[in-house]
Amino acid sequence: MRILEDIAALDALYDAPVPASLTKVAPALTPLYRQWIGAARFCILSTVGPEGTDASPRGDDGPVVRIADDRTIWMPDWRGNNRLDGLRNIVRDGRASLLFMVAGSLNVVRVNGRAVLTDDPAVTGSFEQGGKHPKVVIVLTVAEVYFQCAKALMRSGLWTRGDDSADLPTAGQFIKERDAAFDAEGYDLSYPTEAPKRMW
Repeated sequence: MRILEDIAALDALYDAPVPASLTKVAPALTPLYRQWIGAARFCILSTVGPEGTDASPRGDDGPVVRIADDRTIWMPDWRGNNRLDGLRNIVRDGRASLLFMVAGSLNVVRVNGRAVLTDDPAVTGSFEQGGKHPKVVIVLTVAEVYFQCAKALMRSGLWTRGDDSADLPTAGQFIKERDAAFDAEGYDLSYPTEAPKRMW
């Protein structure tokens, strides 16, 4: 297998970038990008740290982030599995990206920048949900924002091909594969009723 080890070899395989792919990049959140991101209930947070990269799905029942201003995005860290992979990366490195998706839209919006964490009660408390608030809020300073063309979602038929989940392994089965004593069936049966109690 041939491995490409320099940029010149890579560039030789492709045509020049489509001009619009460069001019669409904005250094801050324009009114249209603010509107689009404000409609997103789901995104993927990507970070990098000493152990490597991490990509984590993030979702909410309303906008997944709050736009503080044209250069600043706030994302509450709601309850999860407490691995803290992305959060640890942010503390140690800070480089972060957000990839926003809106159900039904074939476009994806990408935001690259640098992130920090805050546990300031005035900030975490502003995300209160049913008396609970996140322990930290991710504060991303925007370096660039742009939409990704629709081809990937068009090729995948993500919103149009229906439900592909039949016969896939369950979460319980994934755990049992690594821990033979784990009660996969019980976990899978209880998760739909237990998880909503621990959303926030």
